[in-house]
Amino acid sequence: MARPDTSQDTARAVRPAAATITVTSLVMLNVAAVVSLRGLPAEAEYGLSSAFYYLLAAACFLAPVAIVAAELASAWPAEGGMFRWVGEAFGSRWGFLAIAMVFIEGCIWFPTVLTFAAVTLAYTGPDASLDERVADDRLFVLAVVLVVFWAATLIASRGASAFARTARWGGIVGTLVPAGLLVGLGAAYLLSGEPSRTTLSWGAFVPDLTRFDNIVLAAGIFLFYAGIEVNAVHVGSIRRPERTYPVAILVAALVAVVVLTLGTLTIAVVVPQEDISLTTSLLQAFDHLLAWAGISWAGPVVSAMLAVGVLAGVTTWVAGPATGLHAVARAGFLPRWFHRTNARGMATNILLVQALVVTVLSVMFVVMPSVQSAYQLLSQLTVILYLVAYLLMFAAVVALRRTQPGRPRPYRVPGGRAGVWVVGGLGIVASSLALVTSFAPPGQVAVGSPVTYVVLLLVLSTLFVVLPLLVYRRRRSSWRDASSTFEPFTWQTDDAADGDRPRRTDRD
Repeated sequence: MARPDTSQDTARAVRPAAATITVTSLVMLNVAAVVSLRGLPAEAEYGLSSAFYYLLAAACFLAPVAIVAAELASAWPAEGGMFRWVGEAFGSRWGFLAIAMVFIEGCIWFPTVLTFAAVTLAYTGPDASLDERVADDRLFVLAVVLVVFWAATLIASRGASAFARTARWGGIVGTLVPAGLLVGLGAAYLLSGEPSRTTLSWGAFVPDLTRFDNIVLAAGIFLFYAGIEVNAVHVGSIRRPERTYPVAILVAALVAVVVLTLGTLTIAVVVPQEDISLTTSLLQAFDHLLAWAGISWAGPVVSAMLAVGVLAGVTTWVAGPATGLHAVARAGFLPRWFHRTNARGMATNILLVQALVVTVLSVMFVVMPSVQSAYQLLSQLTVILYLVAYLLMFAAVVALRRTQPGRPRPYRVPGGRAGVWVVGGLGIVASSLALVTSFAPPGQVAVGSPVTYVVLLLVLSTLFVVLPLLVYRRRRSSWRDASSTFEPFTWQTDDAADGDRPRRTDRD
């Protein structure tokens, strides 16, 4: 089919004045966004069957996300990320909802991951008993949470080269090296004849899928892989994004599967199931393995490295959604106050709002009576909000193959139109199942009243979905920045009279 008159060759669509993010940095940005060792204990409770869940989630969710994002980013490499992709398919209202979901869930996610950073930092001292008391000190935890997050915000505000450098070296030092050490020591531990704390047999690999409570907590594994598309907002800082981005996202996806699967199994092998804690079991596994290897002195060093990894991941998430939301704001979807940038082009006011929201949530999270139940509630809320965005993204790739078939796509979902339906449909089904099961209370974690838990999730989820739609409804034409470089949607160019929804076509 001939391409639409308004389409441009995507090889010329984005040409950054100066490429500040290299291929290696982009891979590490994606790894830092996805791979977080702090979540491994949550799935280690499943023992060997955790590998089944990881591989299932990789096949049904990670692979579709990576493949779909690669096609969409190569076909629409202009700024906007998920907002542009969904907006091209369904209109700016739904594009705005998608980018808002990513931004809001990030704000909610920060306190949970930063609590892990605080606990790991507490175990860097020479006295184990003192370290344990420090880790239980709520004021210490809160102080670390705020210091690390505001430090990440400061790094992000210094521009693409600064946060890319942090992600690259922080991801290597704080994620890949500790993961390699954990898995390597775990393999040596087993090969030396030491007993495993979990059953390692084929029968233990396939879980009991008739137990609904097992499926509920396992559904959270989907969000272990979430975020691999978040760095699409930085395409303006990448050389040849239409080719570089698909390679980087697919490499990062492979790294994520290997690290998360093997890392989780190692914890299951070393830590008894009844002793697994969502916040401390990773350190328990390291302590046990380092003591077995006769290098207990390395424990504080590993804890410090893990904290560096958290800083790298947080910096990536601070910069990514804020950058995407800023482009959307200048295009006329948020008041002009949110348009403000510093000398390095970073969205200072959006970063500030994000930091203030996270600060308030962190205070509430740390002072709650049951950190374990709060941790689970907030984690599931992030799952729900992000899955709303993913459902829109999967639907968008299918719709755009029909409405814009002639659009140049340097990378395409394999299999032609049937392949798009299979991959996109698989992503929609998997995301829908995960979304539904995310509302059920997990059997393995005490969350207080199950009814209260479900009601809170429903109310908060509805609130955060409705809020962006209300903001969109109240948008004003005066909000648009005349100097915005945000490229119009294809349907806006083809039919300027319809500024909200995409033009319908009869092209197949």
